[in-house]
Parts: sequence; C-alpha cells; structure tokens
Amino acid sequence: QVQLLESGGGLVQAGGSLSLSCAASGRTFSSYAMGWFRQAPGKEREFVAAIIWSGVRTYYADSVKGRFTISRDNAKNTVYLQMNSLKPEDTAVYYCAGTSSGRVYYPHEYDSWGQGTRVTVSS
Repeated sequence: QVQLLESGGGLVQAGGSLSLSCAASGRTFSSYAMGWFRQAPGKEREFVAAIIWSGVRTYYADSVKGRFTISRDNAKNTVYLQMNSLKPEDTAVYYCAGTSSGRVYYPHEYDSWGQGTRVTVSS
C-alpha cells in the first residue's frame, strides 16, 4: 500500500479551473496505477480518471473527458488532476486512490485511499 494525501480543493465558479494534487509515500508508488474518484452527497463514489504506472495511458469518465487531465510525476511521488471548465455537477469530494491490480475503473480494485478534498462549483 501507499499513503495518499490530497490537496487543492476549494470553491470555484462554473467555468473555472482547479488543480488537485495527491502526494504519495511509499516506495511502491511508481508501480501503482493511480486514480481519482469523486463522491457527491447522496451518491455513490464514481470513477473520474486514472493513469497507469508509466503515465503512458490514461482513462477518463465520459462526464469529464476533454475537461479534466490526469498526470503523474513519479520522481515526486505525486499525481495531479487538472480540472477545467468546471460545472456545478462536478461538486463532490475528490479522492485519490492507488491500485496494484492493473484494473482502474472500480473502487474495489484500489487498496490505498486518501482522505479526500472537497470541490465546490457554484453556478
């Protein structure tokens, strides 16, 4: 497992941008696929984006494709989520997660989770 700590959440107007960061500790970070999930009040946790260990391949939910970009810096043990053109429906707590399974779309595939950072998009 790796230990994860998210930062960068906050309040932004619709159409604005935010950048989330997730700092990881643990020597196995570079071998993990990393993902971002989000959970809005009263809703289930949903997949947002993921990136494999090398950074070569990325995956996105249809709802964020073209607006969000996931990236990672293995030298800094950090994964990022750049969020542009934010919409009120993007409001949620965003979680960083890591998996050694190679499967990225479902929460149960992940064995490491951060505590979450709140993103609020006002209309």
